[in-house]
Amino acid sequence: MTDAKDERRPAGELEASVLAALWAAGAPQTPGQVQQSLGADLARTTVTTILTRLHDKGVVDRQRQGRGYAYAPVRAVQDAHGLTARRMHSELDRDSDRETVLARFVAQLSPDDERVLRELLASGDR
Repeated sequence: MTDAKDERRPAGELEASVLAALWAAGAPQTPGQVQQSLGADLARTTVTTILTRLHDKGVVDRQRQGRGYAYAPVRAVQDAHGLTARRMHSELDRDSDRETVLARFVAQLSPDDERVLRELLASGDR
């Protein structure tokens, strides 16, 4: 039998939780402050790793504070939707054949999602 804290979270869930804590704080936060606001059973080192990865992805900025850093979300990623869009761009940038990647992405959309995408492209509201 597995303990609840031993179960792996879905991909991106921890990142989203950490970002939500940063958005809610409204000011740069240290890993310890983020850990405390999450109230979860996460080690500070885990929070630090997540923040470092988010920084490497360009999702958060950091500024030196004492011996460590304080982190804040970048302006382009002000909500969970912005994070998802940024992830989609990152995945697209990993492949040199963008046309094939985009074609396969569109082919897998539901009819409703395809309609929304067509409407967005037609309106130029990007």
